[in-house]
Amino acid sequence: MTHRWLVTGGLGFIGSAFVRNVLRERPAIAVTVLDAMTYAGNPANVEEVAGDPRYRFVRGDIADAAAVEEAIGDGVDAIVNFAAETHVDRSILDPEAFIRTDVMGTHVLLEAVRRRGIPRFLQVSTDEVYGHVAEGASRERDPIRPRSPYAASKAGGDLQVLAYHTTYGTPVLITRGSNTYGPYQYPEKLIPLFVTNLIDGEQVPVYGDGLQVRDWLHVDDHARGIAHVLEHGVPGEVYNLGGGNSRTNLEITRRLLELTGRSYETSVRHVADREGHDRRYALDASKARALGWTPAVPFETGLAETAAWYRSREAWWRPIKSGDFRSYYQRQYAHR
Repeated sequence: MTHRWLVTGGLGFIGSAFVRNVLRERPAIAVTVLDAMTYAGNPANVEEVAGDPRYRFVRGDIADAAAVEEAIGDGVDAIVNFAAETHVDRSILDPEAFIRTDVMGTHVLLEAVRRRGIPRFLQVSTDEVYGHVAEGASRERDPIRPRSPYAASKAGGDLQVLAYHTTYGTPVLITRGSNTYGPYQYPEKLIPLFVTNLIDGEQVPVYGDGLQVRDWLHVDDHARGIAHVLEHGVPGEVYNLGGGNSRTNLEITRRLLELTGRSYETSVRHVADREGHDRRYALDASKARALGWTPAVPFETGLAETAAWYRSREAWWRPIKSGDFRSYYQRQYAHR
């Protein structure tokens, strides 16, 4: 029997990795992707599986109930919600867009799940909802203390998801992932931005002293973790997906300099720090590991392979960086 999963935001970075992995590794699953094709939704991200007869695409916004109904069609066995505005810097510039997608869009999906009796709904969230973690690691039962418009919008979606489970018995799950890296990541985020800048001999903008700490998780490990939780998780529960690879931004920068053959003195520009910048995130992923998931990609291997991918796939990222991205980049960094 073939089951159908609806994947919202399936043309984005993590969503497309999930789609590729599911269609490669689960022959009994068919996938419908619902994506609004905003700046980060790229059909090239799923090009290798788009010809699969188990793949279907619907263009639409998760905040549009009619588009959601069209994507569900005759029914699906699960919805996995990747659709989100995700970049903290963009949320500072335009917080309203984040509320529409991350809060209102999640509400529309939950109503569809409730109305259609869909057996499984998984909300893809982030470690940023926990806020700054001075020491130790965040666990699923810890309070959430979002400190950016992005984190607050994701927390708003999470709270709706859990409320629907308590109030209506909706069969929901939440995963909260750590910083994710790998191929096909839109070059506004640290690793792809820095790699592509360095390939072109441009400087990279390091926020403040660069000592902010993040835990890093390869996108394939993240995608497989989400699929594992979808299939094996307990409804109503939250699962942290952490890579266990804590590094400062400056450590990441220095490694990327080595991988691209650039020098610190000529390639790094320290700029004014992000407003309200969280100093440290860390996730305790023992709950997901007890469920049977564990990350498989060693960080040093994954980072080197990612840098090599961007070097070999200039045809993917150069059109992005030569378009509207250039205006955003100037708006974001020129004043710093």
